[in-house]
Amino acid sequence: MRMWMGNDRMKIEQTGIISDRMITSLTEAGHIRPDHPYADTQVQPASLDLRLGTTAYRVRASFLAGAGNRVADRLGEFTMHQVDLTPGAVLEKGCVYVVPLMEHLALPDGISAVANAKSSTGRLDLLTRTITDEGVEFDRIPAGYTGPLYAEICPRSFSVLVRPGMRLNQIRFREGQSVLTDDELRARHADSPLVSGKAVISEGLGFSVDLRPETGTLVGYRAKPHTGVIDLDNIAGYAPADFWEPIETDQGRIILDPGAFYILVSQEAVTIPPDCAAEMAPYLAMVGEFRVHYAGFFDPGFGYAPAGGAGARGVLEVRCHEAPFVLEHGQVVGRLVYERMAELPAQLYGADLASNYQGQGLKLSKHFKM
Repeated sequence: MRMWMGNDRMKIEQTGIISDRMITSLTEAGHIRPDHPYADTQVQPASLDLRLGTTAYRVRASFLAGAGNRVADRLGEFTMHQVDLTPGAVLEKGCVYVVPLMEHLALPDGISAVANAKSSTGRLDLLTRTITDEGVEFDRIPAGYTGPLYAEICPRSFSVLVRPGMRLNQIRFREGQSVLTDDELRARHADSPLVSGKAVISEGLGFSVDLRPETGTLVGYRAKPHTGVIDLDNIAGYAPADFWEPIETDQGRIILDPGAFYILVSQEAVTIPPDCAAEMAPYLAMVGEFRVHYAGFFDPGFGYAPAGGAGARGVLEVRCHEAPFVLEHGQVVGRLVYERMAELPAQLYGADLASNYQGQGLKLSKHFKM
C-alpha cells in the first residue's frame, strides 16, 4: 500500500479499510479537519472516534438533510431549543437531539466512510447516528464529501449526562470495496478458525444467540423502564441492579417483549485477524421482528490470541418490535461481514490499545460495576 499527494488530493493505491496510520495521514493532508487536536486513543486501529461539540439541538423528530440541503438549515425548521453542553447537560430519554461534531471532512474522490455507534453507546440503548449535509442515508458518507458531521442522538432506555468531547460514535474510511467472499472466508477459517464451533457462512459469518450458558441460568439483561441518569464519564460507577433486570432461563429460550431492550451474547467466539476489519449486519429480516445490534464495528485484533483474546463473543443489543417473539438457543441472529484492511494497522484492538471488551462474554457497558 502506498499513498501520495497530487493536485492537493491524497491518492491511495490499495483498496480496503483505512488504517490508523492512514487516518493520521488523511488528517495531516487536510481531508479530516478536527476543531481540536485528537485526544488519546481517539484514532483506533480501523476507525476514528467522533467527538461531541458544545451545543445540542433538541429537535421535533429525526431527519435527514436530503439532496441540496444543509443540516444547519433543517435545524432551523425542526429545533425546539438549544442546550449548552459545556457544563454538562442531560439528554432525556425519548427525545431526539442533533449535536455538531468536532470533526469535519474534505474526503478525496476515492474515499468513502461509514459511521456507527461505539460499543458502550450501543449497550446503553443510546441510538446515535451520523448525518451530513445533503445526506440521504444515516451513517453513510459518500466519496468526496466535504462538510460538517452531526450526531443524531436519541436515548431509548436511559437519560444520559454528556459533555463536549465525549465520543458516542465512530467513523471508518475505505478505499473501494474489499469484502471477503464466502469462499475466502471458508479458506481463512480452514487455515485459522475465525469462529468457535461450526462456521455458518452465507454473505458473511453467521452467529447465534447463547441461551444455555455453561454455568448458571443468567443469559442476559433487560433495561428497567424507570431509572436515574447515567453520567457517561462515570466508569464502573453504577450498580447493574439499579438499571437492569437479569434474564434467566434453564429452558434454552426466552420471550422478547415488544419495546423492551435486551443485552444478550453470541454463542460463538469470533476472531478478527490483523489484516481484516468486520461489521455486524442483520442476518435476515424473516427470522423475527427484532433488531440485533446498534454498534457494529469490530476492529483488527478483536478476539485475536496474540492481542489478548482467544476468540471473543459478540454482545447482542436486542430490541423487539411489533409482537412478543420467542428466541431460541442457537438461533442465528446476525452475521459478521469481513473486509480487508488497506494496510496492517499500527495498533491492534486489545493489544496496543486497552479495551473494555477484549475476551468478553455477557457484559454490560463499562459504566456498570462488575
